[in-house]
Amino acid sequence: MNFNDIFKSSFLENINNVSLLDMAVALVLAFGLGLFILLVYKKTDRGVMYSSGFGVTLVALTMITTVVMLAVTSNVVLSLGMVGALSIVRFRTAIKEPLDIAFLFWSIAVGIVLAAGMIPLAVMGSVVIGVILLLFVNRKSHVNPYILVLQCADHEAETDAMAYLTPHTRRCVVKSKSAQKGAVELNLELRLKDDNTDFINSLAELPGVSSAVLVSYNGDYLG
Repeated sequence: MNFNDIFKSSFLENINNVSLLDMAVALVLAFGLGLFILLVYKKTDRGVMYSSGFGVTLVALTMITTVVMLAVTSNVVLSLGMVGALSIVRFRTAIKEPLDIAFLFWSIAVGIVLAAGMIPLAVMGSVVIGVILLLFVNRKSHVNPYILVLQCADHEAETDAMAYLTPHTRRCVVKSKSAQKGAVELNLELRLKDDNTDFINSLAELPGVSSAVLVSYNGDYLG
């Protein structure tokens, strides 16, 4: 063993495993496709409030996955160690919207495909996925569902209110009912014949009806 062998470093030998051109092209494409994913996320977001932090995470996740996969594909030993390291990672952040999971996997998949050198697949796949999401997520239902919270004084007022709703709605189904002395509360799912909601004003003025609240409903939240 000579003096040069002592200072010989396998770390420095790995510098040229990935060329600067490959790194630059992969990161630029990852950033561009990440921005495209972010744009689709903004157009298809159905939450009450848009999460800018989650949108930035999609861009960062695409680039991070690309960097990791470039390192893994250039070194077999590193790939085995990376699998062991990632197996102990646990994420505690809850995903409230099921569609957000699709965007997370989309970002990861784009990073993996780019690092593998399959640029046409990453670009065309992202375009097709984005178009499908824009078409299906933003498609509005022909009949928007509503929830009516109705408070009545007694059974007679409840009967009059239901009789009034029948000709003004396409569908009226009782979802829940709570009754106590001197008060009856109904939660009804409605399908309106049109977008006119003026009948709620007349409903609230019926004898025995103390309150009538109409809210839109999409199955996940009220608003």
